[in-house]
Amino acid sequence: MNRGISWRHFDFWLLGVIVFAIAFGVAMIRSAIAGNEEIAQSVTRQIQFAVIGLVVIILVASIDYRYWTALYIPMYIVMMILLIMIYISAQPQFGAARWFQVAGLFIQPTELAKVVEVLILARYFEVTKDRPRDLKWILGSLAWVWGLAIWILLQPNLSNVIVMMVIWAAMIWISGIQIKHLLWGALIGIMGIATAFPFLEQYQRDRVLTFLFPDANATYGATYNVQQALIAIGSGGLLGQGYGHGTQVQLRFLKVRHTDFIFSAISEEFGMIGAGLVIAILVFIVIRCLRTSRLARDITGAMIGYGIAVLIFFQGAVNISVNMNIIPVSGLPLPFISYGGSGLVSLMLGIGLVESVIIRHRQMEF
Repeated sequence: MNRGISWRHFDFWLLGVIVFAIAFGVAMIRSAIAGNEEIAQSVTRQIQFAVIGLVVIILVASIDYRYWTALYIPMYIVMMILLIMIYISAQPQFGAARWFQVAGLFIQPTELAKVVEVLILARYFEVTKDRPRDLKWILGSLAWVWGLAIWILLQPNLSNVIVMMVIWAAMIWISGIQIKHLLWGALIGIMGIATAFPFLEQYQRDRVLTFLFPDANATYGATYNVQQALIAIGSGGLLGQGYGHGTQVQLRFLKVRHTDFIFSAISEEFGMIGAGLVIAILVFIVIRCLRTSRLARDITGAMIGYGIAVLIFFQGAVNISVNMNIIPVSGLPLPFISYGGSGLVSLMLGIGLVESVIIRHRQMEF
């Protein structure tokens, strides 16, 4: 199983920066929830999930990534079953049915589905590498994605469906899609968004409308959250107000400050320097994943590195953009830093796959 493995190629820089990001995230979660007894266990739980994630990285990296992709059909079936079960039986939380509750923990299969998508597409583009880049080839890859995405859309969870579509678009683009198909796809996508708007859930339409037409006097909801996030970012200045001393954070004006708006909390307590550090960390992680893609020995490995890089980059960019009121509120977490066990472990699973690729990027010599 481990033929061709060389642990000396293991990307310790990547792992080290991720561990630092998680530790920094845990510290910020602790500051963000200080004095809030209802979510006092969040820090302990995040640490537990981080430890699980580290074990996952080592275990996944120790197994050849080609074995993982060879299991794409069983993984796909299991993933679809989980998503269908969520749709049928999960109890709604915060207006949507997205979680299983196990031992007091909310498990979100959608986070895992994004990593499974990368594996499936990596396999698809490997086995179809000699096929013409025609419409049939495009629709074939899209069918695999929408087999999972449709159940996520029904939860409803539009944000993560968009993430999955971005991953698909990026991976099919790097696989050599014809420009005319890319342009047609972009046009159809724009028209589809405009056409689908009236059929979105009410909270989804409200997010877009409050972004376009904000209420300066709002005291709750998406507009209020973004206003408080901007105040937090602005009040942090260059160096910040100090760890545990952010007024918007500690006085609880900033809502969901340990999840969706943790970037604003960081900006308030550590200033532009801290915010810049977070961005630099994410950029470094993305670059190391792209490096793995470049060094991979086959298309499967290259696609895994590239797909995970796109996942981390897009989610990070969206979260930061929401905090800065550049785009409507989405609910996507800040990778490796926001609170959330399912998201953290799933991302670390993705990193384990990247490590599996990089430690096997050269043939063993005998």
